[in-house]
Amino acid sequence: MTAEVNKGPVLGMRHVQTLLLFLNITCLYIGRLNVGVSVVAMTNADSTNPDFPEYDWSLTQKSYIISSFFWGYIFTQFLGGYLCKQFGVKNIMLWGSLASGVFSALTPLFISFGGWQAYCGVRVLMGLAQGLIFPCIHQHLARWSPPAERNRLGALSHTGIECGNVCAMFLSGMIAKSPIGWPGISYVSAGVAFFWCALWFLFAANNAVESRYISEVELLYIESSLKHNEDYHRTIIPIPWRAIWTSAPFLALLVARCCETWGLSTLQAEIPTYMNGVLDMDMKSNAFFSALPFLAMWVMSYVYLISADVLLAGNRLSLTALWKTINSIAFWIPCATLIGIGFLDQEQKNVAIALMTISVGVNSGATIGSSLNTIDLSPNHASILMGIVNTAANVVPIVTPLVVGFIVKDDTNRSEWQIVFIIASVLFFFGNCVFLLFGTAISQPWDAEDFLQSKVPHLTIITTVHEAPKEGAPLDR
Repeated sequence: MTAEVNKGPVLGMRHVQTLLLFLNITCLYIGRLNVGVSVVAMTNADSTNPDFPEYDWSLTQKSYIISSFFWGYIFTQFLGGYLCKQFGVKNIMLWGSLASGVFSALTPLFISFGGWQAYCGVRVLMGLAQGLIFPCIHQHLARWSPPAERNRLGALSHTGIECGNVCAMFLSGMIAKSPIGWPGISYVSAGVAFFWCALWFLFAANNAVESRYISEVELLYIESSLKHNEDYHRTIIPIPWRAIWTSAPFLALLVARCCETWGLSTLQAEIPTYMNGVLDMDMKSNAFFSALPFLAMWVMSYVYLISADVLLAGNRLSLTALWKTINSIAFWIPCATLIGIGFLDQEQKNVAIALMTISVGVNSGATIGSSLNTIDLSPNHASILMGIVNTAANVVPIVTPLVVGFIVKDDTNRSEWQIVFIIASVLFFFGNCVFLLFGTAISQPWDAEDFLQSKVPHLTIITTVHEAPKEGAPLDR
């Protein structure tokens, strides 16, 4: 029997888990990003079904609504990483996604009673619920992905980000003009979340050992490739906080992700305003131009995925060299194009659109690489690392608009915008330099199950979560 046959079915339960993660991320981003279309529909009856209430909200109030999701989102990243280690990924992801769907379904009711303030409140609650989920996703990938397939399965699941972006933009606009109007945006988003919860409840498992549907061959392939002890899935490994916070590779990842998020938030949130003010071009009124950068991100994520598979399969690059190469492309090309955009005038609108699309498209590699690098550094603590990284990275989009507002006093002043783009370019360049110097895809010593015991001999490092099956009894799958 060949090693290929020993992997089990061509499409096994590890692929089902990847599909579930992809769908989950897609659902989350639909619920997260539909607010941009919803706010426009609620405040402009001409752009939606006029049979529903219209609200007179100021630009400031609308900006509060759009940003309020992140007020809650940044506070539960740590908690999500901790809870999934304590209670299992399946439970935390189910309850987090279910809560997000419930808050989405209640949104029209909240608005009817409390206006824009209530809308902000329910978005904060949705952010709190979704903040639990991304750390769990990385822990799930670490438990289900054989190291040889982790890059492929992880990247496939994360393409749900781009899929969710595109779906939120196109579907929300269509729903707003339909008979169910702008409230339907929230109802459909909730329905999609509830449907995913049903699929997750039926087919998800915390690990291969607990899955009811996995074949013995695939189970053996996954568990043997992860190389851990027999009690691994029934134990909780203490978190080596000091080692994590003094780890140069992890800190390099943290710095790179924050710099990348600053640049990406500038690309996605500020360039449309620049194009409107300086180039006299309202991209938000053109659905195609608005969606084009996200379509480019989606396509490029698969280009990166295929390229990575080819390079790794042929042993042309190590995993560390691969992530550094992808990171350099994803950071340094936008670094150059951002500066280029700042020198364009009204006669070069098409060039500006092309540069923006290229910038956002190639940057998708950084999102995939930084997300999967948490698993490379520590499969055992992937949820904790992702919690830290995601918390820091999601503070950045809150700060970026404040800095832009301080610098840009006149939307039509190109020289002021050039300062904004130079700052983003410098951070892109600096973030990648740090990752090139200190980043790695090698599992760190503090990932070891007995790491803290070697430092503190009397420390009990393994806590039983549930009773092990009796000797001779079949595994509970």
